[in-house]
Amino acid sequence: MGTPLLTNLLSDLADDFREPQFLWQVGTVLICFLMAWLLSRAVRSMFHQPEPGSGMIAEIGAGSFSRVLMPLTTLLLLLGAKAILGRWQHVHLLSLLVPVIGSLALIRFAFYVLRKTFVKEGRVGSFLATFEKLFAGLVWIGVVLHFTGLWPDLLAALEDVVLPVGKNKISLLAILQACISVVLTLIVALWASAALEAKLMALPTAHTSFKVVMSRVSKALLIVLAVLASLTMVGIDLTVLSVFGGALGVGLGFGLQKIASNYVSGFIILLDRSMSIGDMISVDKFNGKVTQINTRYTVLQGLDGAESVIPNEMLVSTPVQNFSLTNTSVAMWTDFSVGYDTDLDALLPVLAQAALTVERVCKDPAPGAHLMRFGADGLELRVSFWIADPQNGKTGVLSDVNRALWAVMKERGIELPFPQRVVHIAAETSLKSDQNLVKS
Repeated sequence: MGTPLLTNLLSDLADDFREPQFLWQVGTVLICFLMAWLLSRAVRSMFHQPEPGSGMIAEIGAGSFSRVLMPLTTLLLLLGAKAILGRWQHVHLLSLLVPVIGSLALIRFAFYVLRKTFVKEGRVGSFLATFEKLFAGLVWIGVVLHFTGLWPDLLAALEDVVLPVGKNKISLLAILQACISVVLTLIVALWASAALEAKLMALPTAHTSFKVVMSRVSKALLIVLAVLASLTMVGIDLTVLSVFGGALGVGLGFGLQKIASNYVSGFIILLDRSMSIGDMISVDKFNGKVTQINTRYTVLQGLDGAESVIPNEMLVSTPVQNFSLTNTSVAMWTDFSVGYDTDLDALLPVLAQAALTVERVCKDPAPGAHLMRFGADGLELRVSFWIADPQNGKTGVLSDVNRALWAVMKERGIELPFPQRVVHIAAETSLKSDQNLVKS
């Protein structure tokens, strides 16, 4: 094993330190850091509050990319300065800083991609935080191996370890390269799909179902292309996937019908636009607002806050009542009785006007009051009305309407009748009862 690279660099750097030209290296490094800091600060201020429609870069988080821009710009400036200044003098200080700054840029770029891909609602999970620390540790270990000159020896050792796979033998280095290639391409594909989904969801004119379908399809296509590209890069013949395709077909035929049906039903729901996110629906014993339409299931949030996970097949094969398909308005009514001596011609218009005083009751169509039937205890009336926001619940608006109607009844002195029964005791039955009392 040769002399470690770090030892050579430190020795050469000590020799440069004794020369006056060393100040040119120090000044160049300071200028590179200053220019990179100014550029990253300008980018951060530019995208701190992006304007609506400012483009895709701002929408996928160019403001947070400024943390990556600082070491990345520094690295590029150092490489340029090294190439230019190296024509006249030694640049061992720049040679020492390039791998260090490059490692920092790689770590920050990886953090940026991972968080833009997997972080939801600004919360970093414990697994992702652990993975980021592990990745940073591996990068710095690689830098140490590079400076100590052990990197070529490590690659040679991994190349010598051979594992039998069927009739072939694959080195451990090839397996690690394949795993790294697949992971990197998948992360890049997920990052691109997340950026494309953000762009699609920001379209103001497209239908919600269309945007969801396009984001799901693009994500699936990008993942498939990423896997195929990664397998091709490591030299794996794609014809071996035919065996996997046959096994998958047999699995679908015997045990995965329900899962496949749910996935197909999810795309059917999104394409035929029978329901969209935000619709109020009722299916079987579940009802609520559609909050998510995923490829396998749909999430309904009830008025009590409980969320129900409904398989998509159920939404396709069973009747679904959609309160928001073409019109979000919902009809409601309340029934009660008044006495037979009530002046209906004067009362009915007042009842309709009282229901109209409730804030959530629609003015068009206007509420109405009607005589439904002649009941045993009084005249049975119905006050009907419409509301445009059923997602906010029905109990509250029904209570407000009933209170408004009750206020009208009290103001006009109208009493609501209650059941009254007159019991007649037959004379023969009374006589027999008196005789029994005398005998006793």
